[in-house]
Parts: sequence; C-alpha cells; structure tokens
Amino acid sequence: MPEDIDPEIAALIGGSAQTYVSNDPTAAPPPGRGTGTPPPDFSTLFGDLGVDAEPRQHGEFDVDLSRKAMAPVAKIEADKPGTWLSDPSYYKTALNGEGDEAQKLHELLGKYLKAADPKDKGVYRNQLIPAYWYLVAKAALRSVSPSAPMPKRLLVRYAALLPTLLSPEIIDLMHRVIIEKDIDEPVYYVDEWMHAVATRAVAASATDEIKPRRSGAMDDTSRYSAILARVQGKRDAAEGILKSKAEERRSLEALLKERIELITSHESQPGLLHVTAPYTETQKKTMSELYDVIRKMIAVDKELQGSMNEFEKAGAEVKSVSEKIGSGSKAEMKTDYQELAQEFETIRQMTKLCIGRQGNQFPILSREYFHGTIKDIGTRENVVKMLAWIESIDCEAFCRPYKTTLNRIIPFVLLLPCYGDQGICWEPFDRYNRATSRGRIALPMYPKNLQVAIVNGVADLRWQVAKEKASYYWMEEGLTGNYYQWFTSKKLKGDVKEYFIQDYSIWLAKESEGIQKLDKEIRAIFWRYIPFSKEIKEKLRNRSYVYQELYQKDVNRSLSDGY
Repeated sequence: MPEDIDPEIAALIGGSAQTYVSNDPTAAPPPGRGTGTPPPDFSTLFGDLGVDAEPRQHGEFDVDLSRKAMAPVAKIEADKPGTWLSDPSYYKTALNGEGDEAQKLHELLGKYLKAADPKDKGVYRNQLIPAYWYLVAKAALRSVSPSAPMPKRLLVRYAALLPTLLSPEIIDLMHRVIIEKDIDEPVYYVDEWMHAVATRAVAASATDEIKPRRSGAMDDTSRYSAILARVQGKRDAAEGILKSKAEERRSLEALLKERIELITSHESQPGLLHVTAPYTETQKKTMSELYDVIRKMIAVDKELQGSMNEFEKAGAEVKSVSEKIGSGSKAEMKTDYQELAQEFETIRQMTKLCIGRQGNQFPILSREYFHGTIKDIGTRENVVKMLAWIESIDCEAFCRPYKTTLNRIIPFVLLLPCYGDQGICWEPFDRYNRATSRGRIALPMYPKNLQVAIVNGVADLRWQVAKEKASYYWMEEGLTGNYYQWFTSKKLKGDVKEYFIQDYSIWLAKESEGIQKLDKEIRAIFWRYIPFSKEIKEKLRNRSYVYQELYQKDVNRSLSDGY
C-alpha cells in the first residue's frame, strides 16, 4: 500500500475486505453486522482508480465494465424547439461550397419536383439518388469541423436537404428532436460519428478492402496504437475478472461466517441450568454444507491467484507498448480525409443493408415517405429506451464472454437517416480487441416500425457474437450450433440467420409474456443461451408446465455445476 495514503483511508480499505456481500438480495446479513448504512464504495472514495491504484481514464468512447444498466432517458423532446428548418437560407447554406456536386443535385432536384409524367419523375428520381450521395459525401467531411454550419450538420444527420419537401408537421417534429448528446450511451448520429473518426476517438469501421500502408513513423504509431488497444482490452478484462473473483470469495466467506454462526448458536435446554440444547436437524444439515462452501472458497481463491497473474502480465504489456509509443515519432496526427471518405462509404454500405434490395432507396427526408410522430423516429433517446427494454428481457443481450466472465459491453449504435426497416450488426467487436471492445450496430432513423428495426439489429449482434465465439464450430456448438442443427433437421431453406432474427423477435415480444409461439426445441435453446431475466423466469414458471420444465432444467444444471 502506498505510504502517502492517509492512515484513516488505509484503515477503511483494510476494513472493506470484511464487508458482507451476498448474491442473494433477500438474504439477511450475518449476526452482529446490522442493516445500517453500507460502507462507502471504493470508486466513490478514489474515483476512477484501478485495482492497482493506477488512474483509469474512462472517456466518452471507452467501455466501462462496471456499468450494469442503460442510462435513464429523462425526455425524448427538446425543452426549447429549434428553428433550423425555418431559416430561408437553409437550402443555400447546406449546398454552399460543395462545387459541381451541389449544382448537379440542384438541377436534378428541380427536374424531379417539376416532372408531371410518372415515368419522367422515376427517371429523375433514379438520377437523384447517386447525385445526393456524391454531395453528402463531401458535406460529411465538412461537417466534422466545429465551425460547420448547422444546415450541413442536419443534412448529414437527418438527410434534411430541402425544407419545402417537408410538411409543417414534420418540420415542427424535427425541431423538437434533441440536438446535443446528453445521454451517456454510445449512440451517435452520422455527423457525430464522422467527427469521432476524424479525431481518432474511435477507429474507422472494418472493411473488406486492404488499406495501403503508410510510410515512416506514422506507420509505426498506427501499428503500436492497434497493439495498445488490444493489450488495454486484455488488461481491462483481466481486471474485471479479478474484481469478480475477489467479490465471489468475499460472498463465500460471508456465507461461511453465517453458517458457522448458525451452527454455534444454541438455545438453553429446558429444565437444565447452564446447559445448551443439542444440535438441531437444521444445524446438522448446515454442518454437512460447510465442506462444499470451503471447497468452493479454495477453488475461487486459486482462480483469484491466476487472475492476479494475468492482470500483472497484461499491465506489463500495456506499460511496454505505451513506452514504445511515447518514445516514437511526435508527428502531429492530422485528419486523414482519405480514411474519412472511406468511412462515409462504409456508412453508405450500412445504409444499403438497412434498406435492403427491395426497400426505398430515396435518400432525402420527404413528406412523401415519412408520416410518423417523434416516437417513430430513430432518435438517440428513442433508441436508448428501446435498448433498455430489450435488456430488461434479454438480460445478456449485450454481454460477451471472456474466459469465465460475462462482460456487459454496449455496442456503438450508428443512426442512419434512411427509410430502411431493419437494423444490422456491422462488427461484433473490434478485430484488435476481442475482450472489451464495442461492436457496431447500424439502425435506420425512418423505419416503418422502429421497435422491429432495433430488435433486428440486436438479434444480428447476438448471432454474430455467438458465431465468432464458436469460431470454426459455429454449426456445432453454442447458440448458433444448436440453432443450425435444428434448422437443418427441419430441412428449412434460406438464410439461417434470418430465421434466427425472426424467432428472436418472437422470443422478446411473445414468449416473454408466456405466449407460446416458438417451436419447442427453439424455446429450449433460447431459454438456455438467451436467458430471460430472473423476474421473467419466475413469472413464467408459474404460468405453464412448459416453462416450469425449463426452469427445473436450470436448477438441475446449477446443482451439477454445468450451467
């Protein structure tokens, strides 16, 4: 322990190891402990310090493994509506400085709006789509600047190009959407995401193309940055496991103390002076349980020691790589506009996937295609509320296994201004850091049904993570393996993932309410690998024998330590 820590605080740290912790929220504290105010949490005393007393800087884009729930959404509308789309010069400002692309789009848009013949209108519409993407690709690069005018930001964010394409109701609706990010969740609009990539707050999205190597020290810096991200993720995951094992051992120690207190507490024997009663049947049974508790304590302690070694090794790797980066080139990291342009092209590919081949490819926000309310738009606030709803049912929706620990990691969610109807998972996790990196989900902002689109995106993430975990055995093991084997046994045709996404939607919407819609085998697979929250399981087991049987299998697996 560092010598400069205050003795009173040091004593508090020492005493914290004896804090009673129980996994059972209904369990009473051990005798003598009382039920008063709990001891202060370590993080409240020392802030963002790791278990090694080193500061942990958790930025906006970093993963915080201590988070257990989504941030609350206090409001879905701005307190004071904006006036951006009411600006007479909005259209001119949005196109200003974009050169030939702006001129061509302006001409095609005029022809499209004036065309009376449906065939001519269809021709201009098809020409307008690529012209818009050429323009917005340039505007997206300009939108990353803090001085970018609001019309350019809104063009990239909402595909709001021409206010006269919108009805007064839609304009009023868009004015009530909250502009600034005040929710601590990784959900971003396109302009915000482009700015994050430009400032290297996040890495560019993975593509199938091989990027050309850079020359000189910048190449080494990029390489070491990728290595640093990997080893930092490894260290953070090891730290999470270390905390988990220490907490598990504390819980077992508290349980042991509670059991011993129970065994050593005796009533006076009636009719005899200073003689306590013999052991009761409950006390005798508790004695037989002591060995199991001690055996688990020894096993967890062994795992704790191994976790310490892993954490120390990972910490040494982080230090080594950090020193190499620090001793390398000090060249200024400037915005790579080629990389930024590639990122926007990737976003366009995401948009195509959200829309689908048969979907509405028209890229501009228009009253012709959007008729919803503010609750129907994929705003940040609506998406966060929906993700919280999904997690309340599928409690491991955003959890990723690392060794023996489940890490809760909310993916980056990119909100795309398009008329698509389904969310997609672009990356299940960063290729350089499988332990603690965020995956990436893309969601359409103007779908027919926002809930369906978001559920599809989470289902895709679920499938991709499980598939990557199983690796070469994805058709044989785990969630994807069991589902694939059922799929082939039924001799079904088509994309197995599409079937899974449909069944996942039913799992959340119907089965969680006790409405049996899934095949019996699928229900068993989902109950095991996509578990409901404890509250829902308790509710369902009393609803039907079908769920009671699945609940009992959970109990049997836990008793055999095979769950």
